[in-house]
Amino acid sequence: MKITIEGADKEFTAKLVVLAAQHDAELTVTTVDTAWTAERAEQYLASLPTNALRFAKLVVDANGDKPAEELREAFHGELRGPTIALSRAVPRGVRRGWWPSGTEAPITPRYDPDHPSWQKAIAYTMTSENVTAFRAAFAQLGMAAQMISPTK
Repeated sequence: MKITIEGADKEFTAKLVVLAAQHDAELTVTTVDTAWTAERAEQYLASLPTNALRFAKLVVDANGDKPAEELREAFHGELRGPTIALSRAVPRGVRRGWWPSGTEAPITPRYDPDHPSWQKAIAYTMTSENVTAFRAAFAQLGMAAQMISPTK
């Protein structure tokens, strides 16, 4: 029997091993860390085109919660270019072995819960852990305090 559990924390994994041992089960536990580290974030950022890099910087500089309207203003009303580049970077990193399968996109859209059929993002968000990792990555890339110029 093979059981695969992704995204489990260490405490849950330990309890699962104890449970399996109680039933004389043969169990192999492999944990894969899919968290964003500063090193992974740096690789991710380095792989982005300028417009997507600027988009990511704006979200990080907003502490991980940037209103979509402000982003639309910064990108002349057009977010498809940078958001498509951001969405393609994660699978590309998996294919190239930069991070494991199951790694989640660091920046995600937030939609208006009052209008579920209207899927225009109201903000782009990032967890506080990811903000920390990406701030360190921007600093490593020498972009901690600098603004990335628009390409248009």
